[in-house]
Amino acid sequence: MKTDISQQDWKERAAKVLPAAGFGNFDPGIIIREGKGSHVWDEDGNEYIDYLIGSGPMVLGHDHEEVLEAIREQLGKGMTFFANNARGIELAEVLVEAVPCAEQVRYVSTGGEADMYAMRLARAFTGRDKILKFEGGYHGMSAEALMSLAPKSLVNYPRAVPDSAGIPESVRDNMLIAPFNDVDFARNLIAEHAAEIACVIVEPLQRLIPPEPGFLEVLREETEKHGIVLVFDEVVTGFRLAYGGAQEFYGVVPDLCTLGKIIGGGFPLAAIAGKAEIMAHFDKSIAGEKGFTFQVGTLSGNPVASVAGLKTLEILNRSGSYAKLRENGERLMASYKKHLDAANVAHQIVGDPVLFDVVFTERPVRNYRDVLTGDAEKLKSFNQSLRQSGILKPDSKLYSSLALTEEDLQKTDEAIALAAKQLHS
Repeated sequence: MKTDISQQDWKERAAKVLPAAGFGNFDPGIIIREGKGSHVWDEDGNEYIDYLIGSGPMVLGHDHEEVLEAIREQLGKGMTFFANNARGIELAEVLVEAVPCAEQVRYVSTGGEADMYAMRLARAFTGRDKILKFEGGYHGMSAEALMSLAPKSLVNYPRAVPDSAGIPESVRDNMLIAPFNDVDFARNLIAEHAAEIACVIVEPLQRLIPPEPGFLEVLREETEKHGIVLVFDEVVTGFRLAYGGAQEFYGVVPDLCTLGKIIGGGFPLAAIAGKAEIMAHFDKSIAGEKGFTFQVGTLSGNPVASVAGLKTLEILNRSGSYAKLRENGERLMASYKKHLDAANVAHQIVGDPVLFDVVFTERPVRNYRDVLTGDAEKLKSFNQSLRQSGILKPDSKLYSSLALTEEDLQKTDEAIALAAKQLHS
C-alpha cells in the first residue's frame, strides 16, 4: 500500500540533507519502507523479492518471529549498558564454540571496525608494520582497507593504489598488494618481505571469487613459516558458507578472523575472534603498556544485538538449514545458466550457491582483473530488468536466504528469463 509521502518526495528531502542523497550504501533511488520474510516494499508500495537482504545479515528473512520475540524480551530489560551483559557473554561462547580459530572474542559495531582492529592487533602482536592484502578485497573503510579495493589504475604489484581522497601517502608504504588466487606470487612476496609483514588479510571467498584449491593452504603454510598473522575477513562468509564459516568450509584455520552481518541478526554487531595469545593484546594486564591495543565502543556487545544474533545462530544451526540455503542458491544459479545459455550470452556465474552473481565475460574469473573484463553495461541492463520485474539485488552480488519460497524462486526464474532475452534482443 502506498504511503501518504511518495518515494519522490523522500528522495527530494534526502537530497537536501544527505551527500549524494543517500547513506553511501545501496542505490539512493529506492527508499525501503518495510520488509517481511523474503519481500520488501518501497515507499510507493512497490513489492520486491529481496536478494539484497540488508547486504547479508537477514539470512532468515525480515521480521522472523522467533528473533522478534527474543528482541522484545530484551527490550523490556534494557537496550544498552556500556558494560558487560549476560547475553553478550553467551553470544561470545557460541562464537568460540562454532568458529575454529576463535579462542576469544572482542566486540565492535561494524565489520569495518573489526577489520581495522584485526590489522592493528596483528601489528601489536608481531611488532611489524606492513599489511599484505589482495587486489579487489574488501575490508571496510580504514585507510589500509581502502588500498587497491577497486583501483581504476592497474599498476604493477605489489604497489598499492588508494581508493579514496583523504588517505595519507604514508599508508601506501606499509601496504603490499597481490593478485588473488596466484599461489606463486603470494609465496614469493611473503618470502621477500617476511620480516616486515604483520599480517596477511584475505576474504577466503573474495567478494564472489572462490579460492582455487591450495591457495588458502599456501597462505596458511607461508604465514606460519614466517611468524605472520593470517586474518580471514569472514564478515560476509561467517555463518553463511557454513556454521563455522569459510574456515570450516575450506578446512583452513587462520590466526584471527573478523565476523559481522549475520552474528548481529540485523543489528549493528561485529567481532574480532582468534587465538588467545594474540587477543591478549586487548588486555593491558597481560600485554603491558607497550603492547596494549586500545579498543572501546559505546555499543560493543549490545544486548539487543546479542539476543538477535543468538537466536539467528540457533535457527541456522538447526538440522537442514544450510542444506536449504544452498538448495535455494543452486536453484537460482541454475536459472541464470539456463536462460543466459538459451539467449547465447557469454557469461560466467561466479561464487557459491549462498552468494554469487554473473559476470558477462568469456574469461574464467580468478581475480579482480578478470572481473574487469566483464561487460559492466550489460550487467547494469540485466539488473535493471530484474528490478523492473520485482527483483531487488545488489549491483554485483546476490544473497540466498532461508525465507525464499517456491513462488519466489519461480517468479525469479521468470524475471531472469526476461532479462536474458532482453540482453539477446
